Amino acid sequence: MRQPADKPRSEIPREAAALARLAAPIALAQLGMMALGVVDMMMVGHLSKLALASVSLGHAYTFGLMILGMGALFVLDPLISQAHGARDTRGIAAAMQRGIVLALLLSVPFGVLFHATRPLLEFLADQPEAVPVAHAYAKIIAYGLPAFFIFVVFKQSLQAMSIVRPVMIAVVLGNAANVFLNLGFIYGRFGLPALGAVGSAWATTLCRYFMVVCIVLFGFGALRRVWVRPARVMSNIMVGLQAFLGIIGSLTLLIGGIGVANIMYAVVKEKTREIGVQMALEVWVFLGASFLCVRMGIVEMGGHTIALNLSSVSFMVPIGIGAAGATRTGNAIGRGDAAAARRSALTALFLGASVMLVSAVLFTFAPRFLARLYTSDAEVIAMAAALLPIAGLFQVFDGTQAVACGVLRGAGETRLPLMINLLGYWLLGLPAGIFLAFALDLGPRGLWWGLTVGLMACAALLVLAVRRRLGVRFPPAGQAANP
Repeated sequence: MRQPADKPRSEIPREAAALARLAAPIALAQLGMMALGVVDMMMVGHLSKLALASVSLGHAYTFGLMILGMGALFVLDPLISQAHGARDTRGIAAAMQRGIVLALLLSVPFGVLFHATRPLLEFLADQPEAVPVAHAYAKIIAYGLPAFFIFVVFKQSLQAMSIVRPVMIAVVLGNAANVFLNLGFIYGRFGLPALGAVGSAWATTLCRYFMVVCIVLFGFGALRRVWVRPARVMSNIMVGLQAFLGIIGSLTLLIGGIGVANIMYAVVKEKTREIGVQMALEVWVFLGASFLCVRMGIVEMGGHTIALNLSSVSFMVPIGIGAAGATRTGNAIGRGDAAAARRSALTALFLGASVMLVSAVLFTFAPRFLARLYTSDAEVIAMAAALLPIAGLFQVFDGTQAVACGVLRGAGETRLPLMINLLGYWLLGLPAGIFLAFALDLGPRGLWWGLTVGLMACAALLVLAVRRRLGVRFPPAGQAANP
């Protein structure tokens, strides 16, 4: 890459404005996607604390697997952003088409796992009364897997080209439909059958197909411009199949089998697997904490669910900033501008840490108000209120590590975040949480303090990785290493 001189620091505010313009709609789109689950939890939570715990258990299992496939599809970020920066229309089309093949293939094994979930839930949860609804929830969610993965393909593709309006429209309309369908399927409004807690799964599944229709409809013009007719249909199918085998190999490796190497095509090699596993490991550590909490009791699971759900909502903002950072950094690398790549990375990191201070303050000073949005049960509210201030503390570190991962993804670096994630969460955070929760008898608070320690370690190491990869200086210096 060419090495132009860094521009004056006055360019930083301009870069911050550009990042904010791109990140804001992405964050809103992410919040819109997360809002589907938030509304489900809020509406189910007012049925009973058992209903809240049951749906939380089903969601933890299904989303814990879906994140592996979704993370694999995030490989589109560096591929499409760099191809877009280089004005390579065929490269954009090939990546998108292969992503669709992978999305359809991923739906099959995950659907099988969702239908065969009951024995595992009975083993993990140790709460027999919550398992039947959780199992029914997982089976219904399985029917929406193709729509979920295909939506991710179109969303990541459009975002990597800095086109976010169709995504925003799709999630806004999807959330409006979700509220309507939840009222119908949970409570029996509008002439629909009252299905109780599992009704939220039907609402979510139908909304996912509706959102695919919306994003294709409103993004048709942008997609048509880059959708060149595939010259090698079988080649695209085979590459998608290779990526699929890599993901299945990674899943097998994680549960004690042998992984399948050489995924995606030569340009990205194992990046699909690495991004998918990295995101899965990050989510799984929190879902592992959920399974530990449900073993402590229904009240503990309810409080933990509320704290985790609210944390996930605020986490969507740095996810948006990280995606914007990935796009801006990838575009700069694609056009050979090293200084712009450094500037984008530094600015994104600063924005990510700053915005999370807002949610940290809110979680610390208004925990009971937030908990009452989900339930009227006094015991669950008290448990959530005890956990939210701890969640507020790790928000800043969580935002920083999320943005750093996005920047590194835009630069094409995927293996190092995976290793840092494994170290910070699984070798440090979760063991510390288990020790505090059970050995020191701190319960769910101990788990959250342990996760906070893991987040601190991940954030620090990932920021150092960004500095090493892009030559970022804090504050930026005149000449830096070439990314």
